Amino acid sequence: MTAPLHGIRVIDLTAMVSGPLATMMLADQGAEVIKVENPAGGDFTRLAANRQAGFAASYLNNNRNKRSVALNLKEPEGKEALLKLIAGADVFVQNFRPGVIERMGFGEEAVRKVAPDIVYVSISGFGETGPYADRPVYDPLIQGLSGLASVQAGSDERRPQLVRTILPDKLTGVTAAQAITAALFARERTGVAQHVRLSMLDAVIAFLWGSDMGSQTFVQNELPQQEAASFQDLIYETTDGYITVAVQNDREWQALLRALEKEEWAEDPRFLDAELRQQNIDARLELTQSVLRTNTSGYWLARLEAERVPCAPVLTRHQMIRHPQVEATGIVREYEHPEAGRLRQARAAARFSGAELPAPAPAPALGADTRALLGALGYDDATLTDLARRGVIGAINLESNTASDAESDTASEDSE
Repeated sequence: MTAPLHGIRVIDLTAMVSGPLATMMLADQGAEVIKVENPAGGDFTRLAANRQAGFAASYLNNNRNKRSVALNLKEPEGKEALLKLIAGADVFVQNFRPGVIERMGFGEEAVRKVAPDIVYVSISGFGETGPYADRPVYDPLIQGLSGLASVQAGSDERRPQLVRTILPDKLTGVTAAQAITAALFARERTGVAQHVRLSMLDAVIAFLWGSDMGSQTFVQNELPQQEAASFQDLIYETTDGYITVAVQNDREWQALLRALEKEEWAEDPRFLDAELRQQNIDARLELTQSVLRTNTSGYWLARLEAERVPCAPVLTRHQMIRHPQVEATGIVREYEHPEAGRLRQARAAARFSGAELPAPAPAPALGADTRALLGALGYDDATLTDLARRGVIGAINLESNTASDAESDTASEDSE
């Protein structure tokens, strides 16, 4: 069988992480994703740190399985070429600040004139309305405004802390990919093509509510101050590293006591049931840590596993990619990029029984597919050469169909 989204064409005007991650997920599942970039530099992440042969790791890890067209959308011919690409597409995705895409000439009304049944997707930072709508946004701002930084601190009384990964960006990407497939499914059933709108702020707030907003759930009975059950986490030090142990019910608690050889704790009045163990969480975790500190990670993991106590090693990134469980899942794969060399990446997390997804196509050089895609629309070599000479499209090599590797620090200031 073919991949689930085979036959779906996506026009991708996004940059940075949230939009490119969303469209890469669609590409991983078989969609043809055409990444439209400014010839003067392209996606900002192309210029990020940690680069090899001109390719930044951040760009490579959010843009595989795509095709790149370099178009100067300030030029009439560039706009015309994009409209021709849109005419044959199923999805149009952009993550400019509200109002920018309309000024560029590719608002929903303009796009639907050439593609009436297209799923139109707008990803914003703070949302399309409200006092922050027009502000520039980056991941830390969303972590702060959404309450995520306070959640990470553990208590409203503690200094807020950022999650040390760009969770809002990536969560928005995952949410957008799911919403796009839902809109495609709805179009298939109803014939109606929708405009999908989402913001980083909305995505994070919705994400937090499932487990972190209980204090604000009951209207007129909100808890004004979120207090922490404990400032200790479930990471335990051993003599040679760290492990994590989590017990939730009486069976697991008793198993932990056997593994630690501390069965007498079962009679401690502070730990007689789950509610008491939660009330006395600091004392419970401190006692557990005092024992685990006395031996190695391997020793304790073996004892805990023998008693079927939920546990795992705490690994560095370098250790993680070589762990037997990670290797067994096949999530981390290696392949050759024709210019950047041998790469290691995580494959798409979801697998489908009816289709074995092919090996990934490398993230493209800037404008690498300009000639092929515009040629399919009827542009001949002479026209393409002229457009490249005038800066309407990226410089192309008519022999090899590869983009010029010239780069620029110029980038749109209006993109999220």
